[in-house]
Amino acid sequence: MGFEVFRDTWGVPHVRASDELALAYGQGWVTARDRTWQVQTDRWRAEGRLAEHLGQAGVAWDVVAHRLRLPDTAQRAYAALRDDDRAWVDAYTAGVNAGLASAPRPVEVDELDRVLGGTTPDDPWPAWAPLGVFLVNHALFSTFPRVLWHDHVVRAARYSDHPGLADVDPRDLVRLFDPASDGPTSGSNAWALHGSRTATGAPLLAGDPHRVLELPGPYQQVRLACPQYDVLGLAFPGVPGLPHFGHTGDAAWGITNAAAHAAEVYRELLSRVDDGWEALGPDGFEAVQRTTAHVAVRGDEPLTVEVLETARGPVVVRGLPAGRPVDQDDVTTGPLPQVTLEEARSVRLQPRVQADLGFGCLRPLLRARTADDVADALAGWVDPVNRVVAADAHGAVLTFDAGLVADRAPDDRLLPLRAWDAAHAPRAWRTLAPPRVVTDVAVDANERPADPARDHGSGYAPDRAARLAVLLAERPVWDVADLAAVHGDTHWAGAGRLLRHTADLDGLSPAAAAVRDRLLAWDLHLAADSPQAALLADLRAVLVGRLVEEPAVRALAAPHRAGAAFDAWFSLRGRVGAVLPALLDRADLGIDGPGHVRAALEEVATRADGGTWGSRHTVLPAHVLADVPGAAVPGVPALPLGGDQDTVRCTGTVPGVTDRAFRGSVARWVWDLGDRSRSRWGVPFGASGDPRSAHFADQHPVWAAAGTVEVVTDWALLTPEPLPPGAGA
Repeated sequence: MGFEVFRDTWGVPHVRASDELALAYGQGWVTARDRTWQVQTDRWRAEGRLAEHLGQAGVAWDVVAHRLRLPDTAQRAYAALRDDDRAWVDAYTAGVNAGLASAPRPVEVDELDRVLGGTTPDDPWPAWAPLGVFLVNHALFSTFPRVLWHDHVVRAARYSDHPGLADVDPRDLVRLFDPASDGPTSGSNAWALHGSRTATGAPLLAGDPHRVLELPGPYQQVRLACPQYDVLGLAFPGVPGLPHFGHTGDAAWGITNAAAHAAEVYRELLSRVDDGWEALGPDGFEAVQRTTAHVAVRGDEPLTVEVLETARGPVVVRGLPAGRPVDQDDVTTGPLPQVTLEEARSVRLQPRVQADLGFGCLRPLLRARTADDVADALAGWVDPVNRVVAADAHGAVLTFDAGLVADRAPDDRLLPLRAWDAAHAPRAWRTLAPPRVVTDVAVDANERPADPARDHGSGYAPDRAARLAVLLAERPVWDVADLAAVHGDTHWAGAGRLLRHTADLDGLSPAAAAVRDRLLAWDLHLAADSPQAALLADLRAVLVGRLVEEPAVRALAAPHRAGAAFDAWFSLRGRVGAVLPALLDRADLGIDGPGHVRAALEEVATRADGGTWGSRHTVLPAHVLADVPGAAVPGVPALPLGGDQDTVRCTGTVPGVTDRAFRGSVARWVWDLGDRSRSRWGVPFGASGDPRSAHFADQHPVWAAAGTVEVVTDWALLTPEPLPPGAGA
């Protein structure tokens, strides 16, 4: 496989090859060398073998991976690939295996051996592994964990003895505790500027995806060049091509999450029969597919996971108590058919239904020369459902949705559907609207779409899109350099919604009144050097601590039964912190909003230290080793950050839990369609995943300042990398 590797000053790989298959091999090779630990870890996740290497720290993931049938789904999708796409994936996998064979041993593996003892040798990547890596990066990115949270809220309320909860309509209760957000791992900004709004007359695209801030980061800057195309962008390590963000020179694209109701959750009534199970469907009890998965656990006894799949999909939640004649959505199920009944939750996942992960889109995307080519390439996209902005050097700008969306009315997107109800039977996917031509500005930031044809979900982010629209209206003409201020904006309208609860309070002490007045005079920018932003964080934290003790809220702390892998979606403090203004208005639930705010201001006044937001708002990156007791975890400098969860400069915290940023912008990108070399990009940490490398965290100071680094396209300005003998032959 003939390929070459070049590097820029940030260590970003530029791979050039003699043909497309050699290029795929080279991308796999350089990725395995740069992100050795990361691609191995994601491969273990894809196979449900994390515990085999991490011990007990990997069990929760392995259980849910097998319950959702992720390994089997990835293998089915690989088997269904067209021959040319399979050959391309095979070339990439061969490159990964060759790169791993010559890569230095990761320090994380040595650390696991030190802490857990022994060693776990790795076998080569299976052919389907790239599809598995892509799938595990998105399996919980769907809205279905949010539906599980909704389900839990209503069940917990119905089983509680709180008088006010029983009187609240289930859907209103769901909206109260999830009025805007889409779970702990979603979000993104993207915007498009038509050439009439740019200094060069050519379109500009820009944005930043928001995910958990993992170390190493989830995106890899890379350039891929062969006679068929020369494209740069952000790749998923372990996945060929550039699925989400790319620039071919003539065309470019970027995405945000559409927050669509795509994967569907079903209420299942399971009945034990002999050594298997049946599920209640529209026409009575149906057969359930049952298999077992064996999970090896390093340093402990292996586990056997019972895996069930109904006609709707894999069963992900087991052991819910059944037996109430009137259940959570006031539907009478009648007497139990038999005493062995168990209530469960299944998930209908688009990739499993279709045996397709959308990999057929990836090669055409690399060949795109126009915005229409991008739209045509993504016509076969599956999951997650994305909003796409695309543009080309001819001046065209498009915005459209891509993916498979469940065809459900808005109210049916909130709670699990009933497996036994014919009205809830699976349907064909929803037909998406055609691309819309942009002649001025387009913004996508997980907001509720103005066009009903693009409203596919139920929970949307309320502030970032509106703020982006304001910012982009402030200049008639934009250039690449101007967009840094947009990426770095820290204004949060949500702070104003919370602070209105302080405005008319009486009976405050002078110190508390002074805190209130400082906050009301504040410009609502969560800048790193802002003392008012620090005061707001204190106020939120105290309010969260008080409200989680309210009886109406405490009732939701009941066990959720979804398993530890879903704990983040059921964090009561996290959920309360996201809906503070709404909860403070709920006197019908026995919540004394003014009393809580008054007490919180008094407490903040006694402990305010005059510090700034950035003095404690630093990055808190997730790392796999953090869950392994006794393991040393690689880190990065604790630099001051501006922003928070729903500011354009996303650096999300969990009020009442931590002021450090656990999720946020996992990349920033600006694509110039007039001159690709003027484009910009950046990641939170660096091009390398090896803590020993100079490029492990060299971009972190730039990212912490909401900046980007230059894109280099001139091969003469890049440094050739000597390859080991035989690597690029």
